[in-house]
Amino acid sequence: MSYRIAAPDEYLAITGMGIKNVHITKTAWVWPFQRCSRFSVQPHDYAMNLQAMTKEKLQFLLPVVFTIGPDVNARGANAKGAKQAAHAGSSSQADHVNDEDRGDALMKFAMLLAENDNSKISKHGLEQIVKGIIEGETRVLVSSMTMEEIFTEREEFKRRIFRNIQGELDQFGLKIYNANVKELKDAEGSVYFQSLSQKAHEGATNQARIDVADARLKGTVGEAERHGKQEQEIAKINADTAVKKTERDAERARAEAALKTQETALNRDVELARIEAARSTQAQDEDLKKAVEVKRAAAELERLRATDLVKAQIKRESQQQAADAKAYEITADATANYEKTTKSTDAAAYKTKVDAEAYSQAAIKNAEARLQEKLKEAEGMAAMAEAYGRLGQAFGGPAGLLQYMMIERGTYVELAKANAEAIRGLNPKISVWNTGAAGAGGEGGSQDSAATMRNVYQMLPPLMTTINEQTGITLPEWQFGRLAGELGHGVDKNVAQVNGKKREN
Repeated sequence: MSYRIAAPDEYLAITGMGIKNVHITKTAWVWPFQRCSRFSVQPHDYAMNLQAMTKEKLQFLLPVVFTIGPDVNARGANAKGAKQAAHAGSSSQADHVNDEDRGDALMKFAMLLAENDNSKISKHGLEQIVKGIIEGETRVLVSSMTMEEIFTEREEFKRRIFRNIQGELDQFGLKIYNANVKELKDAEGSVYFQSLSQKAHEGATNQARIDVADARLKGTVGEAERHGKQEQEIAKINADTAVKKTERDAERARAEAALKTQETALNRDVELARIEAARSTQAQDEDLKKAVEVKRAAAELERLRATDLVKAQIKRESQQQAADAKAYEITADATANYEKTTKSTDAAAYKTKVDAEAYSQAAIKNAEARLQEKLKEAEGMAAMAEAYGRLGQAFGGPAGLLQYMMIERGTYVELAKANAEAIRGLNPKISVWNTGAAGAGGEGGSQDSAATMRNVYQMLPPLMTTINEQTGITLPEWQFGRLAGELGHGVDKNVAQVNGKKREN
């Protein structure tokens, strides 16, 4: 075990026991079965002289210098509050975070350098990767632009190179600290920039001559204008000075008047404050005197209360002593009676306890026997319920199980036998009578007005006879017997079929 400390421009990368991926830190204890590597975070310059071709198939040399190093600010999971940043980050940043490096740029860089134990070979490999990215992205960008666009939009060209290369370097935890695109040069066998330079030189020379002539003309005219404006400005300044001097004098007079007014107001406020302070002191003095008198009266009241309280306490203590003596006598008698009663009660309680224990043992044994019996019955019922549940599932539900059990146990046959036994020996009587229009000797439309009443009275005698035969109830003769004899000649003879026999009423 050892304690490692990194230099100001270094970090420690620790792997091994107890560390899931790679732990990036400045200082740490390195335990057994752990490995610690140092890596520098100093940026390096990558100078390249790229040969590229524009959209018009023009070849040229593009000298560039990039300052690239590890991104020490994008710490990801190793930084404080990384979990909150991972949840609150944008979706584009979350897409670049994987489960291995958790978006930590230094962890990505450390894993890139860990490809080989030899640091020189690792630096060489890193240089090849960076130069390959710069060269590839620059050539792709140049091939989509014309030479005119490259010249006229130098800043946009530089920003696009920076953005494209930075997007590729993010996966290795690297950051572009500076990018410098130098002047473009002709490739071998090309004189494009030389021709443009000569053209620009000649144009600049001619334009310089024109500019010199224009400058001389402007100088002569401008000198005359300057003299005139100088005299005008001097007169204007003198007038402004006089006006400002007058305004300053007026402001000084106003300030002196305001000062005197403020002094008067301050003197008045001071005098008022002095008077208020004197009155306040007098009022406080009166309040203090009043408070002293109140406290003196309260003290006298408390003294009188204390005197009465002492007298009452002495009287209460004497009464308490007499009561205590009486209570002691009562307590002594009660104690003697209690001891005597306790002895007899203990004997009876001991006997009752012995009998209760014997009865309790017998009751416990009986209860245990009944419990075992109930448990066995419950187990049998549970097994039977489980079997019925499975039969119900097999027959499609409780209804199917019920039909199966009724068929299995002959319930339907028993029900049929019980129904047959219930109606055996019955001798039902059925009476049918007719009091319709046919007895009147005509159709429904030719009856007289008394036909309805006559039909009702004709129906009553056979109805009473039927009730008597079926229930044994005989109605009084004075109500229906004589009436039936008198109206018997007018009642139609109706034939009733009862148990296969004909009967006339």
